[in-house]
Amino acid sequence: MNAALTFAPMAPLWVLAAGVALAVAMAALAAWRRSPGWALRAAAFAALLFALANPSLVRESRTPLADVAFVVVDASESQTIGDRAAETEAAAEGLNAALAALAARGGVEAPLDVRTLRLAPGTGAADDQGTRLLGALADAAADVAPDRISGAVLITDGQAHDLDALQGFPGPVHVLATGREGEADLRLALRTAPAYGIVGETVTAIARIMPLGTAPAGETREILVSIDGGPPRRVPASVGADTPIEIAIDHGGANVVELYAPPREGELTDRNNRAVFTVNGVRDRLRVLLVSGEPHPGERTWRNLLKADPSVDLVHFTILRPPSKQDGTPVFELSLIAFPTRELFLEKVDEFDLIIFDRYRRRGVLPTPYLANVARYVREGGAVLLAEGDAFAGVESLYRTPLADVIPVRPTAQVFEEAYLPELTESGRRHPVTAGLEDAPRRLAHIDPSALGDDLPEDAPWGRWYRHVEVEPLSGETVMTGAQGSPLLVLDRVGEGRVAVLASDQAWLWTRGHEGGGPQSELLRRLAHWLMKEPELEEEALTVEVAGAQLTVERRSIGDGPSGLTVAAPSGAETAARFESVAPGLWRAVVEVDEQGLFRLDDGEMTAVAAVGPPSPREFEDPVSSFEPLAPLTASTGGGTIRLAAAGDFALPDMRRVREGRAAEGRGWFGLPRREAYTVDEVRLTALAPGWAMLLLTAGLLLAAWRVEGR
Repeated sequence: MNAALTFAPMAPLWVLAAGVALAVAMAALAAWRRSPGWALRAAAFAALLFALANPSLVRESRTPLADVAFVVVDASESQTIGDRAAETEAAAEGLNAALAALAARGGVEAPLDVRTLRLAPGTGAADDQGTRLLGALADAAADVAPDRISGAVLITDGQAHDLDALQGFPGPVHVLATGREGEADLRLALRTAPAYGIVGETVTAIARIMPLGTAPAGETREILVSIDGGPPRRVPASVGADTPIEIAIDHGGANVVELYAPPREGELTDRNNRAVFTVNGVRDRLRVLLVSGEPHPGERTWRNLLKADPSVDLVHFTILRPPSKQDGTPVFELSLIAFPTRELFLEKVDEFDLIIFDRYRRRGVLPTPYLANVARYVREGGAVLLAEGDAFAGVESLYRTPLADVIPVRPTAQVFEEAYLPELTESGRRHPVTAGLEDAPRRLAHIDPSALGDDLPEDAPWGRWYRHVEVEPLSGETVMTGAQGSPLLVLDRVGEGRVAVLASDQAWLWTRGHEGGGPQSELLRRLAHWLMKEPELEEEALTVEVAGAQLTVERRSIGDGPSGLTVAAPSGAETAARFESVAPGLWRAVVEVDEQGLFRLDDGEMTAVAAVGPPSPREFEDPVSSFEPLAPLTASTGGGTIRLAAAGDFALPDMRRVREGRAAEGRGWFGLPRREAYTVDEVRLTALAPGWAMLLLTAGLLLAAWRVEGR
């Protein structure tokens, strides 16, 4: 029971003050004049003023509230380094036991409520926020009245990434630090990284090996540079200095570059020794040489297709007058441009990304050595497309030149002159050049039904062709067949280059809309881009897309497909996943991950890499144990800092209760102030100057004064 005197004046304070002044003046005057009743009159005035002040005695029945102390256990990923996890668990267990004993000693008069918060490792694979240590403490403290909070103890390595989440705290914040004094580590930081690069050229990235803690600067290390998971290249680097790294862009599309600095002896972790970035390879200009053997309806189709692509530089020659043509026309009447065969096929052939022979036939325009040089160009990485007519089956065929060494088919000398429907083979339904072509819509909306052949199947995906050179496949993949099942489109890889043979010159019928037309533009576009090694048309490919914490892995293959997928996490843990067929030649697997960093994927034949979040998570930007990040907070709240494993010994601080306003830390001990908060269960109010009693008292005193003065 607690009691206190309170006043509830019945008049404004200035009225009471004026009354007091008047009473004192009158009493003083009466005393100076030696009036015998001045004391009684003064007492009457005092009783009247006391009654106006309305004093009361307030008695409260109180129940003390427990002080609240928070213990925040940092179990983030950086706490797994070395012995930190064991130190953290031992400290949490010992601290909770010490605080429980402290609460028991306090009894009812000083109860203590200990609340333990455990900061789970990570905040999700896709959200790299680091250690949200102070945010967790702020959220927990928001549920408690500030006058009940006695303090907090943080068990951490000192690395917090939300220092602005706790602007103030009503009690001391103490820090128990894990780790060792004088730790050292190195971190690989990517200073600049290009987003794009020209295929065939190099770009420059700048990396730096950052010394952390007591790691010395200036020593020579090395950085391993790997592109698309290939064998690494070693680049010397000086610790603390920028290191330029040349990256060769070998192909279009994504070039995944991985940098890795091997750890030094005594380094805390290698989780921050990697950097990954992607350089999108783009071709400056795709140079295409189109050689048409003679004018024909399909020539314009090729020209329009290639000229429609702004990234293509097209050089087109049509042979209108071969050397063998002797008709007596005077030379000065000829206005034809001479075909620069030596310049194109000997001196500059390697500058072209693709050479197309469109209905070309041997008529003495290109000597044998020139064609032999084209075969050499293919084997060393070039690309050739043969779109052949009936000449391919005769003595003027390119197969009767040195190009035969790289041509994947052999003509049989027979030409089919009959209607046939081009069909995809089983391999063609899987190959990215022809996959899905049968699903392309036909242009039948404005076609007169009478223009369609009577024998054309209703479900035919496209119109028919009427000429086809019979060929025998020697190598490569037959993706389309024509008349009587003979190969129509054959694709092959020769050395470092690629060759395609289209054994018909009537693809232009689809462009003209004959019998509803067909996907001629799409077919020829894909064909040209496959020959020029565009990555999205590779028949064997393993690709991965990252969306949050989900990896979508796609495998393209013209074979039987992958049997399974192995996903290696940054921590080294491996998980298995299965592919599901989603289309002919395409398989897909979706993998949920719970780590940040660089993942490696392997299906037994191909490998790929994917970065979830940063390859070096924020948690490992500076894993060195330190008091510095939390020093401003402990200083402003009056808390203390102690390293758990100081001088090789593991020791917990002594926990004490201290009075409010006293020091809360000292040598080897932490203090938690007594806040003495309470709840009021009952309030009793007793008036000390009832009106009727004070009126009688005042009247009695005045009557007594009158009697005394009357004598």
